[in-house]
Amino acid sequence: MKTAPECPVKLPPKPIARPGKVSLWRYAKLFRRDILSAQPARLYRAWMAEFRTPFFRSFMCNDPELVNLVLKERPDDFPKSDRVREGLAPLLGNSVFITNGEVWKRQRRIIDPAFEGGRLRDTFPAMWDAGVAAVERLEAQADGQELEIEAVTSHMAADVIFRTLFSIPIENETAAAVFSRFKDHQRSSPVMNLGALLPLPKWFPRFHNRLTVDTARDIRALIAQLTEARMAEISAGTAPDDLATKIMTTEDPQTGERFDTGEMVDQVAIFFLAGHETSASALAWALYLLAMYPEWQDKVADEASVAFEPEKIYFSTLSKLKTSRDVFRESMRLYPPVPMMVREASCPEHFRDRDVRKGSQIVLSPWHLHRHERLWERGDEFDPGRFTTPEGKASMRQAYIPFSAGQRVCPGSGFAMAEGPLLLAMLVRAFRFELVSGREAMPVAHLTVRGNDGIWLRLTRRD
Repeated sequence: MKTAPECPVKLPPKPIARPGKVSLWRYAKLFRRDILSAQPARLYRAWMAEFRTPFFRSFMCNDPELVNLVLKERPDDFPKSDRVREGLAPLLGNSVFITNGEVWKRQRRIIDPAFEGGRLRDTFPAMWDAGVAAVERLEAQADGQELEIEAVTSHMAADVIFRTLFSIPIENETAAAVFSRFKDHQRSSPVMNLGALLPLPKWFPRFHNRLTVDTARDIRALIAQLTEARMAEISAGTAPDDLATKIMTTEDPQTGERFDTGEMVDQVAIFFLAGHETSASALAWALYLLAMYPEWQDKVADEASVAFEPEKIYFSTLSKLKTSRDVFRESMRLYPPVPMMVREASCPEHFRDRDVRKGSQIVLSPWHLHRHERLWERGDEFDPGRFTTPEGKASMRQAYIPFSAGQRVCPGSGFAMAEGPLLLAMLVRAFRFELVSGREAMPVAHLTVRGNDGIWLRLTRRD
């Protein structure tokens, strides 16, 4: 008796890896267009890979022992590569995202207290208000029309940042101006410039296109206005108890110093970039995946309907969003907002029988690590239930780093894991999200993983 053939598993979109070897010029062109499709397919199985250029060597490390060594055991020996700074410097200045050594440690000593567990409870109402505002904005568009969902989640995430950081909604004039100019800045900033490719001396001038420089200058000027106004409120004793006030009034326990206005502008810029851009990416992909797998969308909606009754919501509601949390985790496994991290070997090393010269680039790739064929079962499949299995938990412990790990773990990781599941549940409780025929969202990576032509979904009100 013949058995019916099994239906092929529907897989989330994944970029096609480049074929075999390519010239350095060809690789640079591919890399500038998209980090992910510029890489060979063998990286999904390799423990380590070496890339040579005339100017530097790079080693991608997928071996969990090496990842642990770089991020947790000896992080000071593997500082962030200066090449990361090249494209981001106009906007981020000397922020915690790109500094190293004692400067970075001082910045983290001042920033970290603002994101401790107790503070998360204090920021929850602002997150909730941002979610309510987003649902209200979308009500008029939930009539079956096609929406570019990254624009929606970008607006939401920016609203969360401004409400939690400065106690102002996105409709505030300055907040709206920052958001508008940031969208322009995103479009103007290439993932790679000359300084990231060539070993230029520090005194050599860095060149950025005019729009990148202009938008970065405008954003920093607007942030400076907010920061100076908050400084005045702190001095007058009228400042709200939000994240900006907490950071600006925290003293370095070793020196007693606080951030001055210029330093605070640097940090707010990275909070906006990291906290807004990454959250928007993760939430957009989560909604796309739920549209692909409507059975999971219904599970999230059912869970939210129970968790959000009665309408008065408390911080403890987050503990009831287990399905939403697992969906958000799985979305960040498949589409980690920051797909690659670059460190630099500060001394000679020996990794897996290979000599690693001082100054070599050490690339850690959440994108490849999260899908690695030797570390995950069915790594390209969407399965939020995997995190409840012993195998899934084991894989998560050794090969899941959407927020990095060790001393440089994202200070806002707890914030993001509250914000993401909460907003996801609020949206799916109110609306049904469906795929749009002919508009598959193919991931590409620049600063974060986004849709090549956006992420388009059809939105209707949920019965």
